[in-house]
Amino acid sequence: MTVTAEPIMLEQGAAAVGDSPRRSPPQGIRRRRTKAPLWLLTPAGLVMAVVTLAPIVLLVLISFTDYDQRSLFTGEFSFVGVAQYGAIFTDPDFWWSLVRTIGFTLAMVLGSVAIGMGVAQLMTRLGTVMRYVVTVVLICAWAMPNVASSLVWNWLFQPGYGVVNWLLTQVGVFGDLTQIAWSQHPVLAATSIWALIVWQAVPFIALTLYAAQVQVPPEYFEAARLDGASEWTIYRSITLVFLRPTLLLITILSIIWDYNVFNQIWLISQGGPDDITTTLGIFTYKTAFVGFDLGGGAAVSVVTTLILLGLTALYIRNLVRSGEEL
Repeated sequence: MTVTAEPIMLEQGAAAVGDSPRRSPPQGIRRRRTKAPLWLLTPAGLVMAVVTLAPIVLLVLISFTDYDQRSLFTGEFSFVGVAQYGAIFTDPDFWWSLVRTIGFTLAMVLGSVAIGMGVAQLMTRLGTVMRYVVTVVLICAWAMPNVASSLVWNWLFQPGYGVVNWLLTQVGVFGDLTQIAWSQHPVLAATSIWALIVWQAVPFIALTLYAAQVQVPPEYFEAARLDGASEWTIYRSITLVFLRPTLLLITILSIIWDYNVFNQIWLISQGGPDDITTTLGIFTYKTAFVGFDLGGGAAVSVVTTLILLGLTALYIRNLVRSGEEL
């Protein structure tokens, strides 16, 4: 009896111990824990609603009106329905600005991602000291405000005293470029803006890809080298496979950011020359604040926001999928 009773007593004790963690807390404590996060998030939610939702609602309402410069002083305007949207969709300048925006975005994303991948791969081959130096340089470039960097960048390409013009002249390959105004030349203006935005985007991409690349197990590289695989084959078959989720998310983020670029273009060329650098952001600003067609500018902004929402939805969808894969 004693031998058979001990297992029974042990099982009962184990059951009692196992049941104790599953005891639910009192009802009052559970209710307070449920409502506390809501009370804590309420102030931030109200601020976000005021500074984000209210301007969006006002923007949508203005896009259905003929709000212009006269309305700013008199407060008089009329609802015109979807007439503003019909006007912009039949405006060839809108479609050309959309085409230029897509072209700019593709060029900037391809350039920044390709250079960022190269820098990330280079950082894996550097020594500890040199890698820290490169990291600090990248962080300094990334932390630079885009307005300040755009003004300095514009100074570098100025005719007469521009540093880049002087350096290219000293090389002697392109002739005398000291009097060339980059912002007044269609190709050169687009090139300088592209270089500026890529320079600003590379640090984030390079550091993010480097952080993901050092997480790849080194055993894969050792096994591939023992099998006689070349470095390019190792990078293509192993590194890129592990970097695919991170690379996809970085590419989508870069598309969203580069699609919405405004400061750099406006400060360097103001959309010129001959509207060659007029993207949707520049076109919206000119429509609303240069031509004072605030209703039309609001309509363009709504269309641009809808496109960005589509890109953001794609980003979130891929973010969730990458989380599921991990």
